[in-house]
Amino acid sequence: MVTDRHSRALLPIPDRPAPDLTTYDAKDPDTSYPPIEPLVPPKGAPNILIVLVDDTGFGAASAFGGPCYTPTAEKLAGNGLKFNRFHTTALCAPTRQALLTGRNHHSVGMGSITETATSAPGNSSLRPNTKAPLAMTLKLNGYSTAQFGKCHEVPVWQSSPMGPFDAWPSGGGGFETFYGFIGGENNQYEPALYDGTTPIEPPSTPEEGYHLTEDLADHAVNWIKTQKALMPDKPFFVYFAPGATHAPHHVPTEWSDKYKGKFAAGWDAQREATFNRQKEMGVIPADAQLTRRHEEIPSWDDMPAELKPVLEREMEVYAGFLEHTDHHIGRVIDAVDEIGALDNTIIYYIIGDNGASAEGTLNGAFNEMANFNGMAALETPEFMASKIDELGTPSSYNHYAVGWAWAMNTPFQWTKQVASHWGGTRNGTIVHWPKGIAEKGGLRSQFTHVIDIAPTILEAAGLPEPTMVNGVMQSPMEGTSMLYTFAEPETAERHSLQYFEMFGNRGIYHKGWSAVTKHRTPWEMVGPKLPAFDDDVWELYDASTDYSQARNLAAENPELLARLQRLWLIEATKYNVLPIDDRGIERATPEIAGRPTLIHGNTQLLYSGMGRLSENSVVSIKNKSFSVTAEVVADDKPLAGVIIAQGGRFGGWTLYVKDGRAVFVYNVLGIHEFATVADSPIPIGTHQVRMEFDYDGGGLGKGGDVTLFYDGTAVGNGRVAATQAMVFSADETTDVGYESGTSVSSDYTGATSRFSGRINWVQIDLGDDDHDHLIDPEERLRIAIARQ
Repeated sequence: MVTDRHSRALLPIPDRPAPDLTTYDAKDPDTSYPPIEPLVPPKGAPNILIVLVDDTGFGAASAFGGPCYTPTAEKLAGNGLKFNRFHTTALCAPTRQALLTGRNHHSVGMGSITETATSAPGNSSLRPNTKAPLAMTLKLNGYSTAQFGKCHEVPVWQSSPMGPFDAWPSGGGGFETFYGFIGGENNQYEPALYDGTTPIEPPSTPEEGYHLTEDLADHAVNWIKTQKALMPDKPFFVYFAPGATHAPHHVPTEWSDKYKGKFAAGWDAQREATFNRQKEMGVIPADAQLTRRHEEIPSWDDMPAELKPVLEREMEVYAGFLEHTDHHIGRVIDAVDEIGALDNTIIYYIIGDNGASAEGTLNGAFNEMANFNGMAALETPEFMASKIDELGTPSSYNHYAVGWAWAMNTPFQWTKQVASHWGGTRNGTIVHWPKGIAEKGGLRSQFTHVIDIAPTILEAAGLPEPTMVNGVMQSPMEGTSMLYTFAEPETAERHSLQYFEMFGNRGIYHKGWSAVTKHRTPWEMVGPKLPAFDDDVWELYDASTDYSQARNLAAENPELLARLQRLWLIEATKYNVLPIDDRGIERATPEIAGRPTLIHGNTQLLYSGMGRLSENSVVSIKNKSFSVTAEVVADDKPLAGVIIAQGGRFGGWTLYVKDGRAVFVYNVLGIHEFATVADSPIPIGTHQVRMEFDYDGGGLGKGGDVTLFYDGTAVGNGRVAATQAMVFSADETTDVGYESGTSVSSDYTGATSRFSGRINWVQIDLGDDDHDHLIDPEERLRIAIARQ
């Protein structure tokens, strides 16, 4: 047995050179020093590849009986193990932080997504420094570390290009390399990318065939090959987390066209077909039951006939999207094989960070932001039918209907966000490790959870869980290593107690029993009437005989239900779940939620070239009057290009210049565009261009009047009939002097958006102004500072 020369409980491993003779002359024969040895993990430590697919339910992938062809997952499963009782948290950011730390999501401040963080410890989105991420532990033990894809763990007030970067993957996250995006989702054709902490533009355009998943795979493949070429003795940890298959469901049409006509029977029939296939494959028990459809979810027969072709196409696009994703995951795994590292690489292929998403409304969406703004009614069946051929293309920002999400979670109840039931939290997972798993094509049914992955990896690598990282004492991991299941399929489960909670939906698993209560419906985002927590109705299920939670035993065993309810409360207290917070869209407002904001006061000063500013990095102009003033310099040619733009093709606003004239455009969800054009060109020289928006008031999302000014003189008037009340975009940003991503106005493209003159400054002011339509340059900075 080889003894490791390092004590690895304290990280970084202290440098403690042994005292020895120091000579005066290096040529002295007694001059001797031990060789410099690079830090590496214990001998035989495996490479690690974690693949985390986004928003994919248990019944979606063909590897677990679903209709979406996933040959990579099937191949891995055929040479490894399937886990059919693996669980997530019911939402993306909480699952990811739990995965990367080995702790429950409330323990690491991620009770929900970062955009709805509050000041409560379990919901703050701040990971305590007593809970170092797995990547940091592996890096400090000598692993090479890299992340490709989605990072949704950065607090929103830290998501600007100025950081701080403590929560970013390549900042304090422990990843030496990061290539991907920050946030919950991204346009697959025109993403807002980062290389480390530096914002970059995609390497090609949609017209040139660009797709984010392919780009991420390209970078992962190149990194893996380079790492092994330059550091063959050093294992790697790669976290590959594509934005797929989260909405928008973007995929080239040749992939979605493969599925034409395959979903004509609808979601009820699809659930039956998937359920039968799951039993034939043996991925669910022979005595499992198909759970019923709840009244909140319409049947396929109840959907309007004229809408059904659109609904079919939504599912065709999604299926193509998942197959496309699996294909590019296969390229990453092939790269590991090509360099001869597959045998000693632990691969976790987690098919979903939660259940399938029901956030696309009952009819689906051409632009999912409509529902997030309480404006889903704009997307009428007639409108959706007119957009059927655009679904999945760069001109869409689409999502499928609730019924398809329900079907993709077969055989379970409910969907993403519903942490009470397995439809929200049970995800098919595959583990492949030829050197450590002898059985090929095996099935494991022990209860496991995403927090179990980190301790599994440490045990497999022969690494202790650190007691101190970067000078901070660490709290114990809360997961249980899964390594015991790899060799013995029938061994008793060790993870026997686990709470669940998301937006008031809650549950508890204990020794084969689960008690659950659904509190909130995911697709009702604006203004639902919610019951008091104490009025929620709890259900009881025996997991030893009821795999899918189909038989509610609450009436037969009220005493056991009461004990489990009390146990949930104990676990909730232990892990910072309390207070339960069922607020939805209200938590998007920092003042209500109680989280910090990057920008304070009623004014913000920006400069040309500033860009990639998230909505949380810019003063909010929603549901109020505001003005935008820019000092521009025009030479002897007519000005053109963007002065400032917020959002993009699927919602936002912009002040720009075309043919020398100032133009203000407000774009509502990519459905309506309201433009105001100045009567005359901007004169030669230095001038102030100003736009004032006079909000109608009387509620959220109302319209208003627009006035354009040059140097305080009105030069144009217009009208905006409606506005977006909650959010412009989940991925587009604010840019000054150009526009990244998609273009707010159809009047220009990103390629032609760069301002041709000079912009000295741009100032956004909220509410009524007192500057008589002109900002004194000498007073500009004083006003800005005073309003902070």
